Amino acid sequence: MLTNFAIKQYAKYRYNYLNKLKPQEAQEKELLKLIRKNETTKFGKEHSFSMINSIKDFQNNVPLRTYDDFWKEYFKDAFPYLNNITYKGLIPYYAVSSGTSTGTTKYIPLTKDMLKSNVKAGLDLLTYHFINNPNSKMLDGKSFVLGGSTDLVKEAPGIYSGDLSGITTMTIPWWIQGRYFPDKKTALLKNWEEKIDKLAKMALKEDIRMISGVPSWILIFMNKYKEIFPEKEISFKNIFPNLEMLVHGGVNFSPYYDTFKNLMVGSKVELREVYPASEGFIAMQDKAYGEGMKLMLDSNIFFEFVPVDELQSKNPTAHHVGNIEKDINYAVVMTTCAGLWRYIIGDTVRFVDTKNPRLLVTGRTSYYLSSFGEHIIMEEVEDAVLSASKEIGKQISEYSVGTLFPKNTEELGGHLYIVEFKGEIPTDNELQIFANKIDKVLCKRNEDYEAHRAEGYGLNPPKVKAVKPGTFSMWMASRGKLGGQNKVPRIITNEKLFNSLVEFKK
Repeated sequence: MLTNFAIKQYAKYRYNYLNKLKPQEAQEKELLKLIRKNETTKFGKEHSFSMINSIKDFQNNVPLRTYDDFWKEYFKDAFPYLNNITYKGLIPYYAVSSGTSTGTTKYIPLTKDMLKSNVKAGLDLLTYHFINNPNSKMLDGKSFVLGGSTDLVKEAPGIYSGDLSGITTMTIPWWIQGRYFPDKKTALLKNWEEKIDKLAKMALKEDIRMISGVPSWILIFMNKYKEIFPEKEISFKNIFPNLEMLVHGGVNFSPYYDTFKNLMVGSKVELREVYPASEGFIAMQDKAYGEGMKLMLDSNIFFEFVPVDELQSKNPTAHHVGNIEKDINYAVVMTTCAGLWRYIIGDTVRFVDTKNPRLLVTGRTSYYLSSFGEHIIMEEVEDAVLSASKEIGKQISEYSVGTLFPKNTEELGGHLYIVEFKGEIPTDNELQIFANKIDKVLCKRNEDYEAHRAEGYGLNPPKVKAVKPGTFSMWMASRGKLGGQNKVPRIITNEKLFNSLVEFKK
């Protein structure tokens, strides 16, 4: 059984090892290890893996692919029996992932090697915590993972699909199980609201030392205590006095930071941002909050980065850790120990450090506003909305933005921001100030947007619609997307989906 003493010793060893790693050397080693293992698979034979001996060989032999490419070329005909097709052996699990703007269901292969890779990432998470907090006793209590349903679908004998957090819960190593909360029976609950109610009451009886989950769902969970203790000030210190670490990821934390900061008052909670994906664990925060996340260099995954501006070109430039540059918006490309090769996952990042590769998530390749050629990425939207909330002194619970298309050729289009504020809904004047600030920030950050906004040349000023507290959670529930790893889409490019939010009545 893992103890505080044991993990402290491991943390020292692992931390020193990671600091000595040479990024390019480590990544090329991971790539060639994957190549050698999969030479005899269908994919390996078709791409001459036996002839690949370097990163350059690999990039020359294997083209970039999207999920749709893999599905049509390798997965569709054999699914769910993917045996020696893109990875050696039979794929036992599929992480079901829905695109947040389109709803398209994806079945992401998940192998035993990938499960080991994810466990390694979890140990690295503990490593950074114990290095930064030498007196930590986090393993004296339990780790609370606020995830989705662990109820898996049996696709075939020995083959299952489901929520990634569910698969993780069902396959956690024996030495972690005793410190894991909730129990599998409770985790199986599909009804998110029923689940939150039970978890809130059960957690009070546990010594919770760590909480992990999507920020919006952690807040929904904490708000449940306002119902249980209407006269009590709700904070981490009052509810979970021994809580040491709050692990968050999947969305930009900036809009939630002030709210969580208030919840953390008087506690010893440390924020730790992670960057997990259905395709594999990518990076995690190793330093202070806001300094970026360190790329996983030796986790059986090889990373490439394509400038977003080149993604649609015939011959896009693919960079690796040896030649990445700072402050360029890159699309993430992964080669994994689950049979994905040069796979464009759809996320975008920029590096704040290239010597010790450390990055920030900037958005999605498919989730940017460009209905009129304005080319606004998610990072710019999030910056504008956060600045606007500070301008009027109001905190935001959730928000989404989509396009208002012109109804005739004489009209201009624009953007509509649906915003759920904390507390009272802002006045019309405050909403106008909010909209003006968004416009000002976007003009400053994005030349294309500024050109379209110049004298109303091609784009109307942004509009803001404030909705009642709880609207977004109810809307997500109406779509069967409440809880777990389901995230409120910040940018909605699907017109039908955006209209469903615009017209939604709580």
